[in-house]
Amino acid sequence: MAYKSLLTVVTDAEQSKPALAQMVALADGQDAHADALCLGVDRSQAGYYYAGANALVLQETLSRANAEADELLVHTKDYLGKSGIRWSAESGVAQIADIGRHVAHRARFSDLVVLPQPYGKDRGAESEPIVEAAMFEGHAPVLVTPENATPFQRPGTILIGWNESVEAMRAIRRALPFLVQADVVRIVVIDPPRHGPDRSDPGGLLSQMLARHGAKCEIDVLSKTMTRVSDILNRHAADSEADMIVMGAYGHSRFREAILGGATRNMLEQASVPVFMAH
Repeated sequence: MAYKSLLTVVTDAEQSKPALAQMVALADGQDAHADALCLGVDRSQAGYYYAGANALVLQETLSRANAEADELLVHTKDYLGKSGIRWSAESGVAQIADIGRHVAHRARFSDLVVLPQPYGKDRGAESEPIVEAAMFEGHAPVLVTPENATPFQRPGTILIGWNESVEAMRAIRRALPFLVQADVVRIVVIDPPRHGPDRSDPGGLLSQMLARHGAKCEIDVLSKTMTRVSDILNRHAADSEADMIVMGAYGHSRFREAILGGATRNMLEQASVPVFMAH
């Protein structure tokens, strides 16, 4: 089992660099095919202009989005063309309110979607909906790549944020190709319940399941010494020199309800290593 179809979505040449670099490294290491969808984003809102201006404004914004898509395609083709991997790239234009539909359709036929960090300086309004669409509507696992992360072909050390939730287990199952390749998988349990069924061996059953796949597991039981679980995970990732964090993405019907202000958003804002998520 491996990731053979990789996808990234490019809406900004500069901010796409970490995701493109990570996708190329994975495609090279796993003999996979890399796809890039270059989208010019039409950010116009037709109902907000004065009467008679709509046609002119919409034409201008559409022309700008088309030119942007063409520039992104040239940039991406040049980058991927030098990589030596199998790749394809295409361009298109999407309105900001409809961008999720285009991303979800492509993500549905991908094994893994590699995207840049959706939060940070100069991030466009489309960054959040793209992650949302790939994960919640496209039902694909997503590898979110921070700006200064070092690309890897095969992760050496992986941290799993384990809280026995359905979301975490789903992410773990989708991350199995990475987990079995890693030198060590560290199952991180933070403040396990004192009276739960696994109180005497927190993370033990998960470790057993992964070991049967060939993963080399260790269990780290940590105290909740910081308010936010994401801060504990990020600190432990730095201390253990982890290459990647695996965690479940929590949500309901809407992405903003799912992660804005929650543990998932905090993780994506602060992570210094790629974060693998599935829902």
